[in-house]
Amino acid sequence: MNLAVIPARGGSKRIPRKNIRPFAGKPMIAFAIDSALASGQFDKVIVSTDDGEIADIARQHGAEVPFMRPADLSDDFTPTVPVIAHAIRTMMDLGLAPELVCCIYPGVPMIDADDLRKAREHLLGSQAQYAFPVAPFPAAIQRALRRNAETGNAEPFSPQYVNTRTQDLEPAYFDAGQFYWGRRQAWLDGLSLHGHGTTIVLPEWRVVDIDTADDWARAEILYRAFATSQSQ
Repeated sequence: MNLAVIPARGGSKRIPRKNIRPFAGKPMIAFAIDSALASGQFDKVIVSTDDGEIADIARQHGAEVPFMRPADLSDDFTPTVPVIAHAIRTMMDLGLAPELVCCIYPGVPMIDADDLRKAREHLLGSQAQYAFPVAPFPAAIQRALRRNAETGNAEPFSPQYVNTRTQDLEPAYFDAGQFYWGRRQAWLDGLSLHGHGTTIVLPEWRVVDIDTADDWARAEILYRAFATSQSQ
């Protein structure tokens, strides 16, 4: 079976209650749930949370919450892989045996169900342990500058590329931070996501990292533009 796990703890610090705060008219976590269900890739879509309100809202939007996440996996420093491994082990204790497991983050309003399908197909066609989306950096990282906070003076991180044309530099990508498909044993063995993964590429404009109020406002503008373009 294929399992979607949405890890959504209740203790968001930078944007309080971020995972269930209304975004463009519905709780943020609903975008992850809706895309997982719409993709048709999952036998079950579950939410791993330590928070009763999040659990109730997740159920209202079609996800299951078959267990509550323990406190030792719900602090600010808990990595993703142990949370998903805990969910897998708990589901196995309940008599289920997921083979492919997809971690979908709860703060991803720009997620697209087609990307979930494409990444799964890409994983199955590879020898990799994980598959996840990346996006290109908007500028060449080889031309990045170091800035002195006191004087404002700048210097290149990589002086050897100062005179190289940007079109001649190797493209670089960043993790889109939306979801990770993985083979069950990879999660259980604690394999690193980036060290054992293959990728699909998303357009940079469809990737948003929401950590501040300004990020939130920008994301809503992008989402509404995206939603409008999809409906035309």
